[in-house]
Amino acid sequence: MGLTAELASFVAHGQALAPGPEVLRRVRTGFVDTVGVMLAGRQEPVVGILRRAIESHGAGSAQSSILLGPQRCASADAALINATAAHALDYDDVGLQGHPSAVLVPALLAEGERLHSPGLALVKAYVVGYETWAELIDRDRDLHHEKGWHPTGVFGTVAAAAAVACLRGMAAGPCAHALGLAASMAAGLVANFGSMAKPFHAGRAAANGIEAAGLAAAGMTAAGDALEHGSGLLAALSPRGRVDLSTPATLLGRRLLAKGLTVKKYPICFAAHRVVDACLDLVAQHDLRPDQVSAISVTVGRAQANMLRHHRPADSLQAKFSLEFAVAAALLARRVGLEQLRDDFVLRPDLRALFERVSIDVTDTVCEFEPTLAASDRLVLETFDGRRLDSGEVTQARGSASHPLTDGELRAKFMDCSAGIPDREALFDRLGRLDRLDDIVSLQSKTERRPST
Repeated sequence: MGLTAELASFVAHGQALAPGPEVLRRVRTGFVDTVGVMLAGRQEPVVGILRRAIESHGAGSAQSSILLGPQRCASADAALINATAAHALDYDDVGLQGHPSAVLVPALLAEGERLHSPGLALVKAYVVGYETWAELIDRDRDLHHEKGWHPTGVFGTVAAAAAVACLRGMAAGPCAHALGLAASMAAGLVANFGSMAKPFHAGRAAANGIEAAGLAAAGMTAAGDALEHGSGLLAALSPRGRVDLSTPATLLGRRLLAKGLTVKKYPICFAAHRVVDACLDLVAQHDLRPDQVSAISVTVGRAQANMLRHHRPADSLQAKFSLEFAVAAALLARRVGLEQLRDDFVLRPDLRALFERVSIDVTDTVCEFEPTLAASDRLVLETFDGRRLDSGEVTQARGSASHPLTDGELRAKFMDCSAGIPDREALFDRLGRLDRLDDIVSLQSKTERRPST
């Protein structure tokens, strides 16, 4: 049995999984955090563009809600909008060298609403999608980012197809075709980081996953070895061709516990988070003001430096992928939150003056748990009065799987992200009981919910 067939069998039997308490907790956290950042991103320009584009197509099916509100559309279109919103602020969780929940949660919410699925079915399908993504990306010894591939758009597409096929209860044969179809729909480029196209990667992955599963269910076929063939997805994506195409998939169902998710504390690229942690700590410990700092030296990994490509960001989109901005904002505002990710803040002269004091060194070490990061980051602040303040080696970001946010911190983030949303306290509570919901439609408030057609 080849990899595509192995994964298809795993997907087809996914609803037989019995998630333990820790898996349930991690999946619930993924849903809570993703819905929060999705609501926070609802006003972003890229979301408005997609909504207008879909409206221009005509009414179509009213299967699933947009941003948990009263407007409805076809489930794939809802997933496109909602996943783009979830990734628009780059505040969504991190894992598997990408953003699993920003793809999987919107896809499953949209299809789950169409199917009136119970919450536990979504939990199991999420696990299937996560494990599919992990199986694929773990087979390559090299980083896809360095080749220019964004794993969220690439592996997220196949993972979403797996998750949706599982939710639909598809048999192994159609599941294999769904994976093969998704493999031909997978895409996403690092060059588009810092533009509207990056969150679109997540949106398109979620929508394509639904489309691939739907087409396979309707009878469309794909190659039975589309993932592992010498001209298949894994070989085509591989940066140096050092990809395992033949080893049996023996770890399916185990990686969510082993790897977990990182819930972001800051709405910027995760590649900068450890440096922000270090900067905020030094600022607090020494009560530093920006006018006291003469030089800022940062050491990060090569892949991190490649992702943090905007050294003089022109707007908030680019600022999310700027190490200079991350450090300057932490030093000037003493926090890096949603209020700092505004164009007027990014363009402040006193902030931009700090960019000139930042120098970046690159290390080739690799983190054991997150290979897009160096083994450690380091920040050194030099002051005009001759002090040299060294963070030392920073190996874990706050919010990472080994240093998770507290329940209070997760709730505070959700409430901040969902400001202005009616019934947000009740929504938070329902998400926290996800696996006990009889119908996922109940996530919407009663005043907003409309019957699906």
